[in-house]
Amino acid sequence: MRILIINGPNLELTGRREPAHYGTASLSEIEAELRKWAEKWSEESGKPLELEFFQSNSEGELVNKLNSAHKGFDGVVINPGGLTHYSLALRDSIAALPIPKVEVHMSNLFAREPFRRRSVTAPVTNGVICGFGKESYLLALTWLVEKGHDTGR
Repeated sequence: MRILIINGPNLELTGRREPAHYGTASLSEIEAELRKWAEKWSEESGKPLELEFFQSNSEGELVNKLNSAHKGFDGVVINPGGLTHYSLALRDSIAALPIPKVEVHMSNLFAREPFRRRSVTAPVTNGVICGFGKESYLLALTWLVEKGHDTGR
């Protein structure tokens, strides 16, 4: 199983930017934890699990990566960052994916500014996990490897 984990604009600043909302772990530290989790899951399940990470501040690069994701991935975890609230191009790329996809956010969008409470990308995913810090990614991965294949998408 191969899972693509995509992070949008400014998420490379995680750990330094607004730690009250996003925590103190850097994006590379979060990726390292996810790799460890995937290795452990692979050992325990006897099934190989490979993670690929992609981060960009460019909407076009994110769209291009999503548009090719169906060619080698079994699922997608995406944190669209600020694009969550207005990017119809990103939304359309997510909608076109015939594989399971989970939107994640480290902060609780519904406890923040009113403009952050609307996601144009969420309706075209299998679900949204928000508010659990870096663990939001682990929750999404857990669902993808254990239930995602049952979604029919």
